[in-house]
Amino acid sequence: MNPALAILLLANALFNVVVWPRFYRQIARDPRARTAEGKSSTYLIVHSVLVAIALNLAVASAITGIVALTS
Repeated sequence: MNPALAILLLANALFNVVVWPRFYRQIARDPRARTAEGKSSTYLIVHSVLVAIALNLAVASAITGIVALTS
């Protein structure tokens, strides 16, 4: 693999690891995140799934980038 593409994958992973947890903290603090009873709302659940997917993609990007650079 082209080293530039491997570095791009690593940059993507770093970006996702930095941005998405901060986004989740903001979502969790949002008043729409909980119902009147204190349960997680659909708003929080959907955004939690998005964050989880983004972080899994970050792990996959990091692994692929590292493998590409070392091979």
